[in-house]
Amino acid sequence: MGLKSKQEVLSQIPQVELILRTPSIQALIEEYSHQVVTDTIRQVLAMFRREILSQQTDWFPEEMPDRQEILQRVKAMTKQKMQPSLHGVINATGIILHTNLGRALLPKSACRQVLEVASRYSNLEIDEKTGIRGSRYDHVNQLLCQITGAEDAMVVNNNAAAVLLVLAAMGCGKEVIVSRGQMIEIGGSFRIPEVMEQSGCHLVEIGATNKTHAKDYEKAIGVETAILLKAHTSNYRIVGFTEEVSNTELVELGHAHDLPIVEDLGSGILLDLSAYGLTEPTVQSSLQAGIDVVTISGDKLLGGPQAGIILGKQKYIALMKQHPLNRALRIDKMTLAGLEATLKLYLDEKKALTEIPVLRMLTVNKEELQQKADKLWLDITMRVGGKAFVRVQEDVSAVGGGSMPLVQLPTYVIAIVPRDLSVVEFEEAMRGFETPIFGRIAKDQYLLDVRTIQDDELTRVADGVVQMINSAIA
Repeated sequence: MGLKSKQEVLSQIPQVELILRTPSIQALIEEYSHQVVTDTIRQVLAMFRREILSQQTDWFPEEMPDRQEILQRVKAMTKQKMQPSLHGVINATGIILHTNLGRALLPKSACRQVLEVASRYSNLEIDEKTGIRGSRYDHVNQLLCQITGAEDAMVVNNNAAAVLLVLAAMGCGKEVIVSRGQMIEIGGSFRIPEVMEQSGCHLVEIGATNKTHAKDYEKAIGVETAILLKAHTSNYRIVGFTEEVSNTELVELGHAHDLPIVEDLGSGILLDLSAYGLTEPTVQSSLQAGIDVVTISGDKLLGGPQAGIILGKQKYIALMKQHPLNRALRIDKMTLAGLEATLKLYLDEKKALTEIPVLRMLTVNKEELQQKADKLWLDITMRVGGKAFVRVQEDVSAVGGGSMPLVQLPTYVIAIVPRDLSVVEFEEAMRGFETPIFGRIAKDQYLLDVRTIQDDELTRVADGVVQMINSAIA
């Protein structure tokens, strides 16, 4: 075999234009763009030159430079660069509303509606009967009122925005009374006092961390009081020697002083799931108790897209619809499309429980989970043999997303201990799979919780496990 000098190899690296004329690269240009592919070729050639120059030897095999290797690098790097940064992953953690993984999965009907509205012009803000400008809220207002019993409703881009708008519209420059035990902090270290400050309201904190009485509210009410605010502690619980004022009692007190009651329900649920052992105050129960304004999230227990939903008395909702801040916080057509389709499923409780993924994962029975786990275990063990310890075992799932913090849902997991990888290395490898798979580590085992693995993802999960175990051995 002949040898070439370093300078000969460098001089024979093909030019950019020559590579661009290659048929396989022409196909790449058709798929992406001329500019993207050209930039990638320049990057690859620069990398190739650096690799040659960094070698200690001055002599190289005669077949250098390897043109096929250069082409393969260009193709691989172009595809990697053009992959969406935001893409699908598989949630095998058992956390249903996993904030870092996008919270609620949309129902299939909602996905179809989002695609329809996103790919066409729509009647977002036009009245088809009159041809004049309409309101974007009309697409969901009637549904929200029908489902919850509210007089009126509107939607903004998330629940923090909903609380901000409610406070700004109803209490700017005045006092808002809140129990100390409800001074919640939500994701990203945002706290009720900070949201209140941005709204222009003045916080009046009452009671103790564990106990607040009606007399505490009574004492704090003054001429500057605008709102009595109740924040549902959806992402934590204070247990033991505790007491808080009931909705009915708070409503009576507020109305006696001609003050509105606002409740931030946070995770907000529209169905009573107590039959499944899940107790969480519904939106309907708050409104029926006389709460004037209720705010909830759209992408938590409701099971829809990210949104902040405001429900309540028409005279208060009207203030928010007219408030300048509403323009900055409004939702787009795709969110409305997803929310409308999700809400329509609530018109039939049975449909909601089976077709809204969040509700389906919350209420699935243990026997079904075991069957799912057995199927996944069999697929994995048939292909990995003795290369890993794999078994089905009982465990618990979590609701997540700052919802039902004390609830532990009985589940089944696939426990894996690879022979040639540490559990930590295996977890990292699973996240590096073509479709990233997120599981969890507990007691020196890698766990795949079948509750949050969708039925059409089971084979993909098994493929990932097998591929990562085999690649470690190879």
